[in-house]
Amino acid sequence: MSETVLVLLAGVAAGALNAIGGGGTFVALPALVAAGLSPVTANASSTVALVPGSVASAWVYRRDLAPVGDTSTRALTAVSVIGGGLGAGLLLALPAVSFDAAVPWLLAFATVVLAFGRRVSRAVSEARGHAVGMSPRAVLAGQFLLAVYGGYFGGAVGIMMLAVWSIGLGLDTSTGNPMRVAQITAIYLSATGLFLIASDALGAPRLLAAMLAGAVAGGVAGARIARRLPAWLLRGVILTTAVTMTVLYFLRG
Repeated sequence: MSETVLVLLAGVAAGALNAIGGGGTFVALPALVAAGLSPVTANASSTVALVPGSVASAWVYRRDLAPVGDTSTRALTAVSVIGGGLGAGLLLALPAVSFDAAVPWLLAFATVVLAFGRRVSRAVSEARGHAVGMSPRAVLAGQFLLAVYGGYFGGAVGIMMLAVWSIGLGLDTSTGNPMRVAQITAIYLSATGLFLIASDALGAPRLLAAMLAGAVAGGVAGARIARRLPAWLLRGVILTTAVTMTVLYFLRG
């Protein structure tokens, strides 16, 4: 099977994962690295390629958007745009070796959040007798940090968003998922603008086009089947992918 076909299939999987529960970067980034791109270029290219799929998913979810507590949706989106651009700038400004060294640890951190975020949320809620009530300012501060992380790397940033909203506001995962997709789209759009201008993300147009096409198809399909897929199966697939990729990256390092 050719590299182009493999990248196309990875794009479909990444787009679907991002639409349903997050974790698409765990598939997209390793696929582009395996196709011969450097980690920094692969990260920028995967972000660019996943934008249309995220936009398509956000369009499917547009009628299901629910506010995050008392935080203004407009303010939340503005913070996502600013943070995403800053994170992308850090990726381009820091030496490539820094990213190579950070990727396994970023993958490991995201995997831990994915594996234990729900348990932490329940434990905190049970200990306090109610969900922790984050103020709008605290929500925006947390969103900014997540957006910077999303622009720099992005692995499981959507999962982290849901974890923060669940722990801090008691927001149900299914209720928050449409807003998660919308905010990821804002982060990716901001980062993409910088990557297109200042990176070599367009240096492998064939691979980029293949992943982009796959991500759009996967994003639309994933958003449409989100309510039908058992939550336990989805979490299992994403966690298995995350653990596998984390181990592979540590071995590679």
